Amino acid sequence: MPERSELVSLRCQVNGRPVVAEVEPRLSLADFLRQHLELTGTHLGCEQGVCGACNVLLDGQLVRSCLLLAAQADGLEVVTVEGIGGPGGQLSRLQQAFLDQHGLQCGFCTPGMLLAAEALLRENPKPSRDEVVHAISGVICRCTGYTDIVDAILAARGGQ
Repeated sequence: MPERSELVSLRCQVNGRPVVAEVEPRLSLADFLRQHLELTGTHLGCEQGVCGACNVLLDGQLVRSCLLLAAQADGLEVVTVEGIGGPGGQLSRLQQAFLDQHGLQCGFCTPGMLLAAEALLRENPKPSRDEVVHAISGVICRCTGYTDIVDAILAARGGQ
């Protein structure tokens, strides 16, 4: 039987709140968020970094949480889909636009799409349609055909 590996300390901010934990060195950030913090909005699809369902923001940068170790978030700020809304569960402008523009169907890709769009809008508040398409190209959706998602992001930026 293999020996249990030593735990590593993790101190970070997740959705604005401090988190201190002891984690297995090989625990992925996605599994840490889902299993330890019960932030199940971070979805796991391919677990190979291809589908984008596990997108989160790490110090403001869009990353695939299935490809990172939880320990790599030490000292950093993590934002999940649960962290982009307003106080008391109020929808953000982007989330409301997804709802209004029918930018979701089954909802599996939605958290990854929202985080990709959030990262884009933080960097470029007025992206073109082509920039939106490029920004979400790393998130696979099998339901919507992307048109309503693109329209939602353009609506959230303040116009189509």
